[in-house]
Amino acid sequence: MKNIFNFQNTKRTLFLLLAIFSLTITGVVAQDPETETETEEQDTRPVRSIFESAWLIDNQSVLVPIKGTFEFDILHRFGTWQNGYDDFYGLFAPSNIRLGFTYTVIDRLAVGFGITKSNMTWDINGKYAILRQTRSGNIPISITYFGNIAIDTRDKDNFANSSDRYSFFNQIIVARKITPEFSAQIAPSYSHFNSVAAFVNSGNEIESIMNNDHFAISVAGRYKISDVMAIIANYDQPITDHKSNNPNPNISFGIEIATSSHAFQVFIGDYYFITPQRNNVFNQNNFGDGEILIGFNITRLWNF
Repeated sequence: MKNIFNFQNTKRTLFLLLAIFSLTITGVVAQDPETETETEEQDTRPVRSIFESAWLIDNQSVLVPIKGTFEFDILHRFGTWQNGYDDFYGLFAPSNIRLGFTYTVIDRLAVGFGITKSNMTWDINGKYAILRQTRSGNIPISITYFGNIAIDTRDKDNFANSSDRYSFFNQIIVARKITPEFSAQIAPSYSHFNSVAAFVNSGNEIESIMNNDHFAISVAGRYKISDVMAIIANYDQPITDHKSNNPNPNISFGIEIATSSHAFQVFIGDYYFITPQRNNVFNQNNFGDGEILIGFNITRLWNF
């Protein structure tokens, strides 16, 4: 099947998504979903529950839990389902799993770590809420920074230098609770790998087949259909054009069930690696070719 989700064909889709998001933000900047009377005009408290979970499918959401919150994450991705019944639509195929722990040490700042099965990757991460949308509308959007350092801990024979193990991810997340039911966010990101695949060219020089640096952008949303259930969706678009092995975009959607201390998301999408820089740089699954997988995220919160 023709790859209808390649980089060239999705440029226009990306620009359309950006335009829609920008128009939505500017069109409601003078409104606030939780401001009902003029007496609340000076209410500078953050809006309630832009998102229920720190995760939004394969991306971080803008949410930073309140100070003293300890979070435990279980993220699971089954195999792709194009083999059909042979591996029961990917459920019996090799899977990927991440176990993560995060603690909000002070107001607006959370730090954490985790391990992902793929390449036995450990990551250390931080998340800081730069701006928080207010109920009065004085601050119409929320802005959060998320970043990590990931370490590939496979055997040393896989690396020419110890520094080749390291990769980095940085993301700015801009979000708005547009109505009491609907929230959306857009998040440009920058990934860096100290080492990428290379070959020896005709001049006997080592030449990389991909860039060490990669830019991408994601657009995601959540629509509540009840007090505890919501529809969630996410689209990730690569921006950097590599010499070869260009990654494919990610399309994913599913449902979320959330309480005050739990969030459960189940969805289908392209991304398998879980670690955000590996997803953005190395995703070769193609939605149009049926290279889709089932995934779920479970988060559990405790407050101390």
